[in-house]
Amino acid sequence: MRKAALGFGSNLGDRIGMIEAAIAALRDEPGIEVLSLSPAYSTPPWGLEDQPDFINSCALIETSLEPEALLSVCKGVEKALGRQAGVRWGPRLIDVDVLWMDGVALRSPTLTLPHPRILERAFVLVPLAKILPDLMIEGRTITQHRDTIDTEGVEQVAG
Repeated sequence: MRKAALGFGSNLGDRIGMIEAAIAALRDEPGIEVLSLSPAYSTPPWGLEDQPDFINSCALIETSLEPEALLSVCKGVEKALGRQAGVRWGPRLIDVDVLWMDGVALRSPTLTLPHPRILERAFVLVPLAKILPDLMIEGRTITQHRDTIDTEGVEQVAG
């Protein structure tokens, strides 16, 4: 078993409900135990800015799954909840990303760990700092990384 961090995002429909449904689906998956959840945050869109605000959250899990298998489960949850292919960084019902896995540095065609843009995104760093404040990436804690980026517009809405 190893720990991993997942990121959740939604900006269509019942945004909080979609994240709650994704977490519930992951709780039902063999080999995954949800250890803690961050609060939910309203966040401005990133990348493609002409779209509704997102709700974002993070979860700390423990898993027996290998990284690619965990990613497959996350993509299966997205599909089961109605996610369809769309514009990169565009509107979506649900997004479930594998952000980090303890002891894993990986670069494959489908998965890079830690997530390649984890340190650039307030919508990841703010909730992740709530559940893994001392997680070290690139020689600094998540909290230290969070404190160096623009978090304007990131507001706690639940949790």
